[in-house]
Amino acid sequence: MPELPEVEVTRRSFAQAIQGAQVESVSMGKPLRWPLGCRPDELVGRTVLGLRRRGKYLLADLAPGLLLLHLGMSGSLRFGRDLPPAGVHDHFDLVTSQGTLRLHDPRRFGAVVYAQSEQDPVAAKLLGNLGMEPLSDAFSLAVFESGMKRSRMPVKQLLLGGRLVVGVGNIYASEVLFLAGIRPTAASSRIGPTRVRKLHAAIQSVLAQAVALGGTTLRDFSNAEGMAGHFQTQTRVYGREGAPCYICGTPIRLLRQGQRSTYFCPQCQRA
Repeated sequence: MPELPEVEVTRRSFAQAIQGAQVESVSMGKPLRWPLGCRPDELVGRTVLGLRRRGKYLLADLAPGLLLLHLGMSGSLRFGRDLPPAGVHDHFDLVTSQGTLRLHDPRRFGAVVYAQSEQDPVAAKLLGNLGMEPLSDAFSLAVFESGMKRSRMPVKQLLLGGRLVVGVGNIYASEVLFLAGIRPTAASSRIGPTRVRKLHAAIQSVLAQAVALGGTTLRDFSNAEGMAGHFQTQTRVYGREGAPCYICGTPIRLLRQGQRSTYFCPQCQRA
């Protein structure tokens, strides 16, 4: 599933190219996770003012209106002037004066939703419960500490939930907990302030590194220019069950938490 780094990498790969473009036509394929929320032809003639991200949603600001795009489990976006004809798994084409934006999604868990603004109830329902943005100045250590103290959940489950901080998906949660020296099963409220500060810094560090490396490509992720990510070549614990820890040499272990794979070093992550 594309996580925050992959979505941010996708955004950066075509944000400048689409800015200022005028919508010329819109075509829809098979139904996606949620309906568009307006007739496709209602978007024709509108200008794309810019492209933002909130959590794993891309927000295309229009004049007027807002498009919210989500990649779901298997979605990817392409943007260009010479895209081939839409295939069976291409479900949304936004044809603009500067190129076509296409959503390719074999499993159709992705979505494109129109709202009048970010305050529209449609947008508020999707964005209203999202936690802090870890790659922005809004990622407050004080708020993060407070949220950790109030939760009895295992720390990895809290990170995956997205209500305290967004974007720490399964791969990245294993990596940040290793970097912070925290056992994935530790109760969030029982982690001391020193470790919490390390975890806060690790979240920023790992996600920034993932963005710099183009995200993670385990199966078929690529950005809007068709380029794969390389973070998977740099993981310290994820996908390394039985391999020696790079720090202490102890074999990396695998456990299941909420039907998700968790990788950790039993020696380095004692807390």
